[in-house]
This record gives sequence, C-alpha cells and structure tokens, in this order.
Amino acid sequence: MPNLAPLKSRLPQVGTTIFTVMSALAQEHGAVNLGQGFPDFGCDPELLEAVNRAMKGGMNQYPPMPGVMALREAVADKVQGLYGRRYNPATEVTVTAGATQAILTALLAIVHPGDEVIVLEPCYDSYIPNIELAGGRVVRVPLVPGSFEPDFDRIEAALTPRTRALLINSPHNPSGTTWSDAQMLRLQAMLAPTQVVLISDEVYEHMVFDGKAHQSACRFPDLAERSLVVSSFGKTFHVTGWKVGTVVAPAALTAEFRKVHQFNVFTVNTPMQVALAEYLRKPEPYLTLPDFYQSKRDRFRQGLARTRFKALPSTGTYFQCVQYGAISDQSEADFCRWLTTEVGVAAIPLSAFYADGFDQGIVRFCFAKQDATLDDALERLAAI
Repeated sequence: MPNLAPLKSRLPQVGTTIFTVMSALAQEHGAVNLGQGFPDFGCDPELLEAVNRAMKGGMNQYPPMPGVMALREAVADKVQGLYGRRYNPATEVTVTAGATQAILTALLAIVHPGDEVIVLEPCYDSYIPNIELAGGRVVRVPLVPGSFEPDFDRIEAALTPRTRALLINSPHNPSGTTWSDAQMLRLQAMLAPTQVVLISDEVYEHMVFDGKAHQSACRFPDLAERSLVVSSFGKTFHVTGWKVGTVVAPAALTAEFRKVHQFNVFTVNTPMQVALAEYLRKPEPYLTLPDFYQSKRDRFRQGLARTRFKALPSTGTYFQCVQYGAISDQSEADFCRWLTTEVGVAAIPLSAFYADGFDQGIVRFCFAKQDATLDDALERLAAI
C-alpha cells in the first residue's frame, strides 16, 4: 500500500453543514424538524404522473447538454410572462442539477484566481466555499442587522477594480426578507459604471407575500444584461430531492457558463425535465404558491404570538426568524441544541450563515410543513 502524505484540503475550514448536523440531532431525539429547509408534504400527483409517462415513454437517455429544449422554451415563456424579458431558449437558458450546482458553475465560469466576489451576509452556506474553489477572494458585506436590508453604502465601498462578481439572494435565505423595486434600481445604478457580473439567487421567487411582486434581476434591463439568474424547480414544486434548476443569462455569459456546466455535470436527468416541461404548461401551481405559503407563514406566526419568541418580519421564502432573548442568553448554536434535545423542535442558528459566526440571538425556523407538523411544533414551543 502506498504511504500517502496527508492531503492538503481545498476547503480546510469546512466541516459538516449545520443542516446535516441539526437534522441528525432532530432524528436522534424525535424532534419536530423545522431546521432544514424542505417540505414534509408531497408534490402534485400530476407531476409524478408526468414523470412516469416520460420514463415509460422511453425518455431515459442523455438529453442535450443545456437541457431538454421543451423545458428551456417553457422557462423562457414563464420568465417573459412574469418579468417582461425574453431569453432565447437555445442560447440563454440552461437546465442545471439544482441551484447549488448552478451557483458553483457560475462562479467557476467567471471568477479567476485573485478576483474579488462580494457576498452579503448572512448568506447560504455554499457561496463562500464556491468562491474559494474558484480561486476568488471573498469580500463579505453584512446586511443591516435586524432588518437584513442591503447596506448600499457598504456595498459600494467594497467595490474595487478587482471586483468580478456580486452575489445577491432575494427572497433571502435565511432572513425571509425581500428586495424592493427601489433597492433593485439603486443596485442597477450602482453597478452601471462597473464590469461586475451579478449572480442573482432567486430560488424562492414564487414565495413573496402580502401582495408584493418578486423583483427579479430579469425585470431591470441593465441588471439583466450583466446577470446570471438562478431558479429552482425543487423549491417551487416541493421536490427538493430532484435537484433541478435553471440559469438564464445573456448569450455571452451563458456560453461561458455552459463550458463549465458540460464538464461538471454535463446534463440533468431526462424524465424529470420532460415532466417539468409538460407541467409548466399550467401556470396555476406557481402563481398560487405565494398564497399557499403565506397561509402557512400566518398560521406559524399566529402560533408564535402565544410563545416567548419574537417573530421578525418574513416577506418571502418559507423561513421565519425569531429572537429568543426572553427565553435564554445562550449562544445561538447552544440554544438550538437545547431546543432540539430538551423541547423537541429543531431550528438553525443564524450565526451559521456568517463566516465569523456573528451571534445576534436569532434562530431560523422552516414553515414548509404540514399544518399538523406546525401545530405540534408550536405546542412544544408554547410550553417553554
């Protein structure tokens, strides 16, 4: 056997994700898992039937590298209908193996060693490792604590001639906040004199509440011309395990994106693509999603009002952040462990979304659950 020297890690600071840790702890203790962000209910049976038809119809071999054309056409139609911009399905729409692969591929395609990439913290935990794998330098800019709104003065101060990309996320995981039209216009004006590429993570695009519209980067012409916009069928149709997403971008950006895409996944499973193309013919499932999740948000917030938690605003996603200062002075991580093991409800510490572990006494719950699951969790939380 060869005596191999220890490998030098590409990601020496990375361990097991907090989502995996808390889900395992929840399972061990029989806790209600409001930590990891996935539904505990099924998808529309019509979508499953469409997958079965595709499989039985022989759609089981490699599809085209950028994705099944019918699905790319359906995505282009949807984006045009919702946001008013037409993307060419042949050259500007790519089907990906979920949003996480899409974001990594985007960064590998555009970032060179030494390039700076701005991320707004708290942020989804894949962003920073992805930038590091691409050889980029992470520039962290905090969102305003408490409100989690973008601090444009700090973002602008972080821009340098070495800034290659800016990563934004709205609706925002973990805070549940959404960017406004005015904020997107300010971003557009700020980036206008730069060569910065925008990566816009919009996987929760169909979960914006209270009658508001999602402000996609696609809506704003000057932003769209510099943007790779990431979306997720898994989030929209309650099938997170399928890992199917899309990226829309101008042809020049898409060409570079696909150069990497073809070598890190090549393509995405065929029957799911064929089924999604068929399912997208009816817009009702995604057009009614805001009301569906708003009702769950409202049910959960009404229940939280009977507890000692303080609910922060949640204007999008399926997440609810809460302050627990009236209950404990523990760190967020310790409080989440206690909540899981002693109360029987799993949550995620917000500090896990900051590189430096910034602790504000806030934890995140996921309300993408059956009503019975939410009611069970709320009963346990009210007993604290």
